[in-house]
Amino acid sequence: FDSTIRNWDVRAREPLVSVFSGHAGEVCGLKWSLDGKQLASGGNDNVLNIWEMTQETPVFTIEEHLSAVKALSWCPWQPYLLATGGGSADRTIKFWNTQTGTLLNSIDTESQVCALLWNVHRKELISSHGFSKNQICTWKYPTMTKTAEFTGHGARVLHLAQSPDGCTLISAGADEKLKFWSLYTPIESVKKTQPVAVKASAGSRSIRSSMNMIR
Repeated sequence: FDSTIRNWDVRAREPLVSVFSGHAGEVCGLKWSLDGKQLASGGNDNVLNIWEMTQETPVFTIEEHLSAVKALSWCPWQPYLLATGGGSADRTIKFWNTQTGTLLNSIDTESQVCALLWNVHRKELISSHGFSKNQICTWKYPTMTKTAEFTGHGARVLHLAQSPDGCTLISAGADEKLKFWSLYTPIESVKKTQPVAVKASAGSRSIRSSMNMIR
């Protein structure tokens, strides 16, 4: 197997920019920070590495997980906050300050952690799992109080994605099924469709009159 990470710039004639070597096992998780300054990698060697493009050795090598580190997710509202999840022998979600390499918190989910996703509109984290329940959980951050649990997949839930309005979650499982979950009532979407009273100018009055004629 190849345990390297290769960075490519497909715009260049020679697209290979750099090669990172820091894992002894297969690399099973990769995620760039939102500002593009750091790369998190997780491996089947139970290692989490934090990289920066300015150097070809890890800024931090972290060996706190007891199983493969596949689930990685950067917080969208707090820089340098990374959530990671461990496999079936680990079952924890851990939170890291990637500026200092400090472990901020760790919780036992009692299940293999396959994917992590920060909620786009609320201070919540969504996790998907494998053995033994193949469930999806939502957690309030930073208390990590579980707010909901969804079941329905017949095998590991490998991938998660959230709709732009944050109301719907899509999951993909090893059971070869896609499932759509309703997370929230789209109250904000309803509000946006309601008419807003605006003081009309001469131009806007003519537009409104035209619309009334069309109706």
